[in-house]
Amino acid sequence: MNLEGQMKTITVALISSLSFLTACNSTQTNLVPPPLSLTQANEFIVSEVESQEQIFALTPQIKEQLNTAFPKEARTLQNAKKLLYFLLKNGDSSLSYQSGATLTAGQSYANLNANCLSLSILAYSLAEHLGLEGQFQQVHIPEYWALNNGFNLLTGHINLKVKESNRASVNHKVIYPQERAIIIDFDPNSRQEAFRTTNINKARITAMFYNNKGVSAMLKNDYDLAYSYYLAAINADYKYSGAWGNLGVLFRLNNDFQRAETAYQYAITLNSDNNTALGNLARLYNLTDRVQQGREILAMLDKKRQANPYYHISLGNDAYTTKRYRDAIKHYRKARELDPKLHDTDFGLARTYYQLGDLKLAKKYLTMANDKADFEEDKKRYESKLRALRSHTAKLSYHD
Repeated sequence: MNLEGQMKTITVALISSLSFLTACNSTQTNLVPPPLSLTQANEFIVSEVESQEQIFALTPQIKEQLNTAFPKEARTLQNAKKLLYFLLKNGDSSLSYQSGATLTAGQSYANLNANCLSLSILAYSLAEHLGLEGQFQQVHIPEYWALNNGFNLLTGHINLKVKESNRASVNHKVIYPQERAIIIDFDPNSRQEAFRTTNINKARITAMFYNNKGVSAMLKNDYDLAYSYYLAAINADYKYSGAWGNLGVLFRLNNDFQRAETAYQYAITLNSDNNTALGNLARLYNLTDRVQQGREILAMLDKKRQANPYYHISLGNDAYTTKRYRDAIKHYRKARELDPKLHDTDFGLARTYYQLGDLKLAKKYLTMANDKADFEEDKKRYESKLRALRSHTAKLSYHD
């Protein structure tokens, strides 16, 4: 979520991938009734959004292709394996992971790129059409932030378990075997780690879809559409803490501090581990002359997050955006010490050293970032910057 040089200290949660994690929901049994007054805000114009049926729907053309590839008389659990190849090699193209795009099943199939949520929705619908049983899973990865339009986006990750009767040797690029099931996971970082998972239902997935769309609208300053999507998320699953937290951010951006606080508090009631809502509540306290309360929450969160490399990347991004370059280097180096495999850290160091005029170190770390990147979109971005940097260095050398 980039207002370079004008950092907004707001964190928004969404499900995208690689780590688009809203913390696992420790839903309480005796819930406080939801603050439904927040869903009746007159300052926003509510518009119609996609229905759950539309989100999961396959077009007649997709169904026809499936029926041709997998005749009904041959539909067994073995088709789970075929389904994966069908996902990978559809026609002349293959599905690719794109962290920012939240699309319906039909759109993901047509565009052949989307985030992990959208690709998992597509895989679920394809499996369901073939008579297979899909189960969505939330993957409990470490908190991970990405900077976009001056917002720190907290991202999370989901995958899909398709029931399979026997263990199959399948394309390890997208899946890995599990006893009596196959896990479809579009994120290589998740596949490499044995992260804990929790089953989540279709209603929660639908709420996550709406939540992501709300974040996208909010980043474009389309607050009416953002409110429409957050409202849809709450209607789909009112126990989804992430939607309430992001609704609080929307009210905060609209300078409605009282409603923002109510939304944050309810998000925390639903999930006491929703660090995003806690952090945003702390910042709201600071804005409303309750500085000590805000400091206490932020100190608690800082202590919890010290061992998380992504936390230090986020702090480094904040420092970079506010031109505190030495602080940025300190945080990026700490993140690198905690996990040297992360390309985000090397990119942070590269752009910081560039700002400090050290082109040699900038090139060194940008090359490392490119080498470590898993996704094609990241590699293309780094390669483009490397070409520009080499050209700039060559010009300097020529003038010398």
